[in-house]
Amino acid sequence: MIGNATFRHTNTSLLAVSAVEAPVVVSSTEFDTRLAPSLKRLRLSKRLLERVAGVTERRWWAPGTQFDDAAIDAGAKAMAEAGVEPGEIGLLINTSVTRRNLEPSVAVKVHNGLGLPSSAMNFDLANACLGFVNGMTLAANMIDSGQIGYALIVAGEDAQATQETTFRRLNAETSTRDDYLREFATLTLGSGAAAAVLGPADAHPGGHRILGGVSRAGTAHHELCVGGPDGMFTDTKGLLDNGLELVTDAWHEAHRDGWNWRSMDRYVTHQVSNSYTNAIIKAVNLVKSRVPVTFPKWGNVGPASLPMTLAQESQTLAAGDRVLCMGVGSGLNTTMMEIAW
Repeated sequence: MIGNATFRHTNTSLLAVSAVEAPVVVSSTEFDTRLAPSLKRLRLSKRLLERVAGVTERRWWAPGTQFDDAAIDAGAKAMAEAGVEPGEIGLLINTSVTRRNLEPSVAVKVHNGLGLPSSAMNFDLANACLGFVNGMTLAANMIDSGQIGYALIVAGEDAQATQETTFRRLNAETSTRDDYLREFATLTLGSGAAAAVLGPADAHPGGHRILGGVSRAGTAHHELCVGGPDGMFTDTKGLLDNGLELVTDAWHEAHRDGWNWRSMDRYVTHQVSNSYTNAIIKAVNLVKSRVPVTFPKWGNVGPASLPMTLAQESQTLAAGDRVLCMGVGSGLNTTMMEIAW
């Protein structure tokens, strides 16, 4: 079991998960218009984002709205839905990739904006697109141990600035076809926010039990997708091939460790593109109709993608349904978490 961790939780439930959509819809057709000079010069066809990635549109925040303001809104919404007061929160974890400065943490603004008590620990947990699920695992461990009662996990993402920079770079006369392909993934990103409240299962019999899951690392591939304020540079094929291998290895080891995820009611995956989603479905033989997709309308909203999708699916999930959250993050890392709805 080298490179694989199995975790099981004993007394933690998901009490609420919420999403906040960014209001400005930006279509992939608009992106093609913005990139028309380079597409023509490099003899690249239009509609690649729709045909290859399956991303029809994504969202940006309205002028004046900051990503951490959206995280605050998502957190307030989740606490209200859970019926948990700010003063009851013992832990706040911000899992956003987006940040405007190296310090202080994004979490401190969210903590202050939500009026959380001084006793509530708060910090950032960064692990690319896997951060939110990692945050849930850490919080569940602390709830199980009795160290805290309730935890709030948030993520707020803003893709606009990075994409505007990418437009300028790709439209430069010196850009090449390789540049476009290397930065293609940047164009699939979107903005949004999500939050989840976790609490003790024995105090909330109507909550959704977090049972546990597995995690697996493939850090030999940490250079396949490198992102920053200026853009995201990706070896798309390498990321797909090695990420898929990591997921399938973790899946099979999980079943050897006693998990059985072959007939879940819903598989909520990190949202990337058509090719990634279809490859995972095929590799571990998932029922396609049980794998919801939100990337066509939201794009890849980083660590907020999976909880935003889960929040959407929560409207149709029923008590007793089994849900598997499946995420992969640049680095590479993967985690799968089972929730008993």
